Amino acid sequence: MSSVEPHQEQLSQSDPSPSPNSCSSFELVDMDAASLYEPVSPHWFYCKIVDSKETWIPFNSEDSQQLEKAYGSGNDCNGRVVPTDGGRYDVHLGERMRYAVYWDELASEVRRCTWFYKGDKDNKYVPYSESFSQVLEETYMLAVTLDEWKKKLESPNREIIILHNPKLMVHYQPVAGSDEWGSTPTEQGRPRTVKRGVENISVDIHGGEPLQIDHLVFVVHGIGPACDLRFRSIVQCVNDFRSVSLNLLQTHFKKAQENHKIGRVEFLPVNWHSPLHSTGVDVDLQRITLPSINRLRHFTNDTILDVFFYNSPTYCQTIVDTVASEMNRIYSLFLQRNPDFKGGVSIAGHSLGSLILFDILTNQKDSLGDIDSEKASLNIVMDQGDTPTLEEDLKKLQLSEFFSIFEKEKVDKTALGLCTDKDLQEMGIPLGPRKKILNYFRTNKTSMGINRPAPQSDSEMNMSNIPKDSEFCSNIGDTRNGDFLNVGIGQVSVKYPRLIYKPEIFFAFGSPIGMFLTVRGLKRIDPNYKFPTCKGFFNIYHPFDPVAYRIEPMVVPGVEFEPMLIPHHKGRKRMHLELREGLTRMSMDLKNNLLGSLRMAWKSFTRAPYPALQSSETEEETEAEAESSSEKATDVNTDETSVAVKEVPPIHVGMLNGGQRIDYVLQEKPIESFNEYLFALQSHLCYWESEDTVLLVLKEIYQTQGIFLDQPLQ
Repeated sequence: MSSVEPHQEQLSQSDPSPSPNSCSSFELVDMDAASLYEPVSPHWFYCKIVDSKETWIPFNSEDSQQLEKAYGSGNDCNGRVVPTDGGRYDVHLGERMRYAVYWDELASEVRRCTWFYKGDKDNKYVPYSESFSQVLEETYMLAVTLDEWKKKLESPNREIIILHNPKLMVHYQPVAGSDEWGSTPTEQGRPRTVKRGVENISVDIHGGEPLQIDHLVFVVHGIGPACDLRFRSIVQCVNDFRSVSLNLLQTHFKKAQENHKIGRVEFLPVNWHSPLHSTGVDVDLQRITLPSINRLRHFTNDTILDVFFYNSPTYCQTIVDTVASEMNRIYSLFLQRNPDFKGGVSIAGHSLGSLILFDILTNQKDSLGDIDSEKASLNIVMDQGDTPTLEEDLKKLQLSEFFSIFEKEKVDKTALGLCTDKDLQEMGIPLGPRKKILNYFRTNKTSMGINRPAPQSDSEMNMSNIPKDSEFCSNIGDTRNGDFLNVGIGQVSVKYPRLIYKPEIFFAFGSPIGMFLTVRGLKRIDPNYKFPTCKGFFNIYHPFDPVAYRIEPMVVPGVEFEPMLIPHHKGRKRMHLELREGLTRMSMDLKNNLLGSLRMAWKSFTRAPYPALQSSETEEETEAEAESSSEKATDVNTDETSVAVKEVPPIHVGMLNGGQRIDYVLQEKPIESFNEYLFALQSHLCYWESEDTVLLVLKEIYQTQGIFLDQPLQ
């Protein structure tokens, strides 16, 4: 206490008129600065509660200016709403609250901030309340104007703030027990630092986002409520994805931005986990969950079981309805808030979310018809489309001559699927063709796959919307017959909703689509197949991602080829990959040279001796053989080396991505190459902050608008 008392005694001597000759460090004030007063510049903050701890985050500079402009426009702010954060949040100025527009989120307190404090253990400055900040500012103004310092104020919490000079202002917290004898609060403990104005505190204030929105992307999450290793929600992860995209637009599309050709791409999250687990299924699971290893079982119920939910007829319907209706709702709301938006729409899915989007896209209509009249409508309708006619199916079976019989009997594909062998015999069809036809339609009933659906009648709407063909879009068979199985192999009976827009590109991050299609019994994808309403499809994955699978081998099963390597966002390959390729090339050269030398030595040992009279002739032949051998070795070296380093020739991988490549692989980081098992889980969750992933998405989106990177990446 002896070391604290002199300090307290010094602080308690708050003479309102300090002596100009005093040598105290608190009174070393620049007199010129003290005689001038300038009003403080306010900045607007909002409060986020993370782990039960409040964190005050500044609005970007443009949003803060808009809020201050609305605040200063009049006294009546009760009904004033100011959109912020690119239109994703609304600030109700009268309530001082910030509300999310497109998703559910707890409202955040908003504050007009001018004065801040920070303790030794605090990471960031905390703003004072607006009312107390006004008191502090008035006291500061008097102190500067009258040049009277050492002003002492008491906060509503009985905390003491002392203004020693413009450079030194401190905040003391009351210590328990100091008022036992009725004394007033005194300065005790280590003081907090007090700062005036946001320019005097260390805080990152970003610039505003471009007002022009060129493209809209919906992002659907995978299993569980957490989307990365920090257990953040899809909203937070998409915020990171959006921030990375804004930075990359400034660095890689600088010319287009300077010429005002582009604005930005808006990424909006779509959450289906919360609606699924609000159906009461968690309560049912809890009743049957064992009490042991409680945390692990809770994680399993909340995360891993989402995969099984998607393979359940009841909950799969809930999931696809939620995803489609949320995207339709957000799209309609986005158009209401951005009536001048003329850009396109794309969709992106991570992990299981990509499979959900894939199934929805494969069950869309070929044509949306009068889509403009349906933008405001969120009605979910059953998916319809076109399938081959009965005549085409019979032609494929080389049984076209029997079409006239079916036409005469008024038998269509649906009726033919219900016919028995006896029925066909009565129509006069021979035994061989009968067996072909029956086997053909029975196979379509029981096999699994994805096909372009046929129109359904009202009575057929309750039946399975999942095609039953073993080849993707093979255009054989009708899968809508009334007596077909509702549940196919590995897939469930679902009425797939309809989207009220046509997605331009579908991006899949760390996607298990290939695995699920294979498990459902799909052996290959028809090269001519493409999504009914979506032109592009990119399967993006990390090489160590344990959940990701390729798509291209299902389109071209007989050819082995590598996926497309995604360039590093700074250009070229990562250093360790180039080094690895260089060492591989070097070892190949050494091996080829060694083999050539051994081949020459072996020939020299096994050559038969020649007479002395033929020595000159022998020398010429030996030289000729040596030259030919070296040429052959050189040819072998060149061929093998070229095989090792040459690029894969263009491969036709079907129309799923408009004839372009589908599989794109990221480059692993140097530290990840040491142990791929150690970074396996992290690699599945790396896409949200991956510059390479975001840049590929931006590049493909803006290419559809005729806008390209400033410098093509290699």
